[in-house]
Amino acid sequence: MHTTPDGRPIPPAHAPERTMLEAWLDFHRATLALKCSGLKDDQLRLAAASPSSMTLLGLVQHMAEVERNWFQRVFAGLTMSPVFGEGNLDGFALQPERGLDEAMAAWQGEVARGRELTADASLDDSGQLPEQEAGHVGDQRISLRWILVHMIEEYARHNGHADLIREQVDGVTGA
Repeated sequence: MHTTPDGRPIPPAHAPERTMLEAWLDFHRATLALKCSGLKDDQLRLAAASPSSMTLLGLVQHMAEVERNWFQRVFAGLTMSPVFGEGNLDGFALQPERGLDEAMAAWQGEVARGRELTADASLDDSGQLPEQEAGHVGDQRISLRWILVHMIEEYARHNGHADLIREQVDGVTGA
C-alpha cells in the first residue's frame, strides 16, 4: 500500500469496487485523524469558524456516532444507544472530562465494529432505514454500497469543515 507523505493510505488507482470504496473511506478517516493531530485540548475544543459551534473534537465524536448509526443501526439492524449518551444524539456536544484520546478510542471502536459487521457482506446486501429517513432516499431498504458511498461523502464534507477549523486554530493548511 502506498501512503501520502503524512502517512495516510492512498486509495489504489485500479481495484475492485469494494476495495476502492473501503480504501477511500479509510483515506477520509485518516484525514480526520490527521486534522486533529498535534493539537492541545483547548485547541480541539475551539469553535474557530464563526458563527458555527463545530469543533475538531466534536467532529471526531460526531463521526463515531455516524459510524454507529450507518453500520450498526441501519445495516446490521441493532438497537444501539448514542455513543456519547442520550443527551448527545449527534455527538457534537463536548464534555470537560472527555478529551481526544477517549473520543478517538470510541471512534476507532465504532470503525472496527462496522468493519466486523460488514466483512462478509455483499455490496448488494441491505440494511433498513427508519421510516422517517426512508422518505429522503425513496426506499426503506438501503444497500451496503449506498452506505459506503454515503460515508465517503460524509467524511469528505466534514473534512472540509476540519480544514477550515484547523486553519483558524493554528494556521495549518493542506491534506
